[in-house]
Amino acid sequence: MTGTDELVGAGAGGAVGNGAGFWRACAAAAVPADRARAEAGVRRAYRQAGLKEPERVVCSGSPRAAVALIRGLRDRGPSVREAVRTAPWALERRRLHEELGAAGWSAHWAATGGRLWESTEALVERIRRGVLEGSADGRGNEAEIRLLLLDAVLGQHDAPWLAAFPTDDGPLAGLAEVCRSAGWWWPFAGVAVVSERPVALHRDEAGRLDRGDGPALAYPDGFALHAWRGMPVPAAFLTELRALTPERIRSEENAELRRVMLEHYGYERYLADSGARPLHRDETGTLWRIDLDGDEPVVMVEVLNSTPEPDGSRRTYWLRVPPSTRTARQGVAWTFGLHPEVYAPLRET
Repeated sequence: MTGTDELVGAGAGGAVGNGAGFWRACAAAAVPADRARAEAGVRRAYRQAGLKEPERVVCSGSPRAAVALIRGLRDRGPSVREAVRTAPWALERRRLHEELGAAGWSAHWAATGGRLWESTEALVERIRRGVLEGSADGRGNEAEIRLLLLDAVLGQHDAPWLAAFPTDDGPLAGLAEVCRSAGWWWPFAGVAVVSERPVALHRDEAGRLDRGDGPALAYPDGFALHAWRGMPVPAAFLTELRALTPERIRSEENAELRRVMLEHYGYERYLADSGARPLHRDETGTLWRIDLDGDEPVVMVEVLNSTPEPDGSRRTYWLRVPPSTRTARQGVAWTFGLHPEVYAPLRET
């Protein structure tokens, strides 16, 4: 999921525009930064803020590398983020709010940046956490790193906000150029530090980081985040998934990781391989239960589709139901939002 085609077109001189599809592609871009365009955007943002351009613009391979670089800079001067980003955003938002009114602004935001904000915000927070975990050395530097991360201008991840405003000209033009060209960046009086974009981004249908055979998010310098359906996992954990056994799943003390193991292994396969016995069986299906130490039990109903497949076979479905479920009928009824007494289908499918 990269949006590469749209970004290549824009980078080659294509129309930029403010379409939601374009900004969505910017936020999800997993292609190398256009460093020349990013630097031009940074310098323009300084000029538009009424500031002197930075003496130099330095590039880094990831947000983690940028934080390490900034901590070592002695000539960076104070942060100018307030002037470069906060002030122009406030000005444009106030102008548009006055033009559209409260209800109009709310509808406009919902139709533009609001669509991108939720998934992008979650990704930003995950990157911040990953940088912090990979940079803190246990010697009291955590607070400093947190502040630096909050001081970043988000580059490509500012796309949700830029989607709501005109950006071809005006106070946000420099910020928009960096968004189209690079990742996070940090503006200081003497120097600006710009991060690369990721080179890989894998997400599930819900927009969560998700990959079972490698990093879900990776930067060119090696900084990477691993996740399974949005849940952070250690890199070595993914390798272990390929050789799982029921015994290994039961021995995992971390309840969240054990849940991931079960999902990857497959509930049906686990039930068969672990010698589980059914709790209850009736005409609606079979109720199974997996007891897990330190976690709520997994309770599932095995249901046979009454409609045959083209080859005459009947497909089996597994429905996860609340741990309090005691009968198969109760479990199937729960999936339809009904009480067991009222659930009496003429034909089960």
